[in-house]
Amino acid sequence: MPILKLYKLYISPEKEFVKKLKNILGFIPGNVTLYKMAFRHRSAAKVLKNGSRSSNERLEFLGDAVLGSVIAELLFKHYPYKEEGFLTEMRSKIVNRANLNQLAKKMGFDKMIQFDQRSVSIQTKHNSMLGDAFEAIIGAIYMDKGYNFTKEFLLRRIVKPHIDIHTLELTETNFKSKLIEWCQRHGKDIIFELVENGEGESNKLFTISAVVEGEKVGIGRDYNKKNAEKLAAEKACEALSI
Repeated sequence: MPILKLYKLYISPEKEFVKKLKNILGFIPGNVTLYKMAFRHRSAAKVLKNGSRSSNERLEFLGDAVLGSVIAELLFKHYPYKEEGFLTEMRSKIVNRANLNQLAKKMGFDKMIQFDQRSVSIQTKHNSMLGDAFEAIIGAIYMDKGYNFTKEFLLRRIVKPHIDIHTLELTETNFKSKLIEWCQRHGKDIIFELVENGEGESNKLFTISAVVEGEKVGIGRDYNKKNAEKLAAEKACEALSI
């Protein structure tokens, strides 16, 4: 084992954290700071000298994009004759917040997250914090090791042991129906509103906002209007803890 890795595992001030990461992820991290940030919820964010707050939100944004890319390629190759709508729905089943929460808990991320217990509700902890940390870790791995390493990690350590694509294919996850039924049950008005795209964006791209009682609670974007509505409904279900 290289001297630097030995140092990180047995001598460095971060050795306990590095050992835990190695047990969870299967490798020794390069930039330990990235991984510590990935487990730092915004409620425990540190204020930096420039006034910004150091939490896992930026890494979560990056990890979401990387995860979506890897899963999209996997499904594209796994289903060579399926249409775009089917692939979008399958990707949603894999990367939706509830599934990511479960994956994060299976891997032991719940024991690593830093958060302020006084300001974070139990509902928030169970509904979003774990999945957010999962995406942030993917972002950290990408920044630390690069895309190919991250892709291999996801396929070997996440998809193969934890995700049954065939079972998911047979599982019905209709977020739009769930959202509409929830609104009807609670006497709330809901509409799916077409939002004007920003300057320079393709006019073929649909941006849909799920509006509940006049409040935008979820936004979806896709080149197919129905898929954009499904994505908006999924985000709304996540935001409303449905």
